[in-house]
Amino acid sequence: MEYDVIIIGSGPGGYTGAIRCAQLGLKTAIIEKYPTLGGTCLNVGCIPSKALLDSSEHFYNASHTFAEHGIKLADLQVDLPKMIQRKQDVVDQTTKGIAFLMKKNKIDTFSGVGSFVDAHSVKITKADGGEETIKGKNIVIATGSKPSSFPSMPIDKKRVITSTEALTLQEIPKHMIIIGAGVIGAELGSVYARLGAKVSFVEFFDSMIPTMDKTMGKELQRAVKKLGADFYFNHKVTKVENKGEEVEVSIDTPKGEQITLTGDYCLVSVGRRPYTDGLNLEVAGLQTDNRGKLEVDNNLRTSVPHIYALGDVIRGAMLAHKAEEEGTFIAETIAGQKPHIHYRLIPNVVYTWPEVAAVGYTEEEVKQEGIPYKTGSFPFKALGRARASMDIDGLVKVLAHKETDEILGVHIIGPRAADMIAEAVVAMEFRASAEDVSRMSHAHPTYTEAFKEACLAATDNRAINM
Repeated sequence: MEYDVIIIGSGPGGYTGAIRCAQLGLKTAIIEKYPTLGGTCLNVGCIPSKALLDSSEHFYNASHTFAEHGIKLADLQVDLPKMIQRKQDVVDQTTKGIAFLMKKNKIDTFSGVGSFVDAHSVKITKADGGEETIKGKNIVIATGSKPSSFPSMPIDKKRVITSTEALTLQEIPKHMIIIGAGVIGAELGSVYARLGAKVSFVEFFDSMIPTMDKTMGKELQRAVKKLGADFYFNHKVTKVENKGEEVEVSIDTPKGEQITLTGDYCLVSVGRRPYTDGLNLEVAGLQTDNRGKLEVDNNLRTSVPHIYALGDVIRGAMLAHKAEEEGTFIAETIAGQKPHIHYRLIPNVVYTWPEVAAVGYTEEEVKQEGIPYKTGSFPFKALGRARASMDIDGLVKVLAHKETDEILGVHIIGPRAADMIAEAVVAMEFRASAEDVSRMSHAHPTYTEAFKEACLAATDNRAINM
């Protein structure tokens, strides 16, 4: 069978690209190695983790804040297996939705491992061992990523686990040691800390979420510490060992000393690596760089012009919504259009509570690039809506150009930050100034008033409610 476009991988980038290709009249096929569509994000990433984050937040509020709201409860308990099952129900509903969209858009779906036979042909090896080969005028590699590890921390999926196993635990850990305090570690650590586990973060760098603005890391640490978490920053893990019912983690301290942490689970959360295993890239004339990524040009073409790549297997942040934009971009490029992606304005979100969201430059980046800037901040504790909901942790931080007042970056830690950041993205896409936003009417009382107040603070320190 011959197609205009073959997409290998059905994650957010793959399935979004497939739908856009079909909308543009291109005969499209999508190949997925797992039984369900949706890739890491829908099956063992974004969607299931958010389901558990919401469930654990409900429990935490019931046990810590309901009484203050005048709601009395007795004999409050966690039914973890039920919580895990609800998470799976959410996943199943979502992946079935993707399967429906494939049928609706007349996209041929192939189940099995895709690998190149040559630059235009892809072999599909099915679960039963059967094989089928299809040809494509254009091929898109959208195979995503897998959790990373190091030789000193071998994953056994029992006591030494990745995020995938952390989403299916049937017991609440007594002490979960998390190696890495980035996005995934922070989110899953929050889940189990809320449910009553002792959580210890071991981080090689000097703060939580070290790739984001330093203010966000400090504020998030303050919030997560309220859950009883411990932090070991600037510490290096030298050995992780499964002792049966316990895990021992050996760590070098900043002073050159060695300490050992003992827990019943160790979550290895040290990032993700591009997943191109088994693709047989060489026969298509492709190879990865020293980080395992495929190099692409500004049109997301690889060195073989009719083969494209997107998402976690290419440069840039490993974000589902980045991959979605790239899937659409590739489809429109193949169709002869001239799409555009502004990578600096792709937001980043951490779904802890308070949530963290950011877009644009960090303060560290504007300093490094020598851009003249000014800042404005506004704390949620000064906001009526936040006080009403008891969500007073966090702040909004705005970076604006010192001379033009154009917004350069927005960093939010607080309630519904993940949703609030969209306003900042829209403003920055239209190159708004801080004063532009400060003069737009924001409904009262809302969380988004904090963004307006931060813009006022950046504009000659004019915040009204602080």
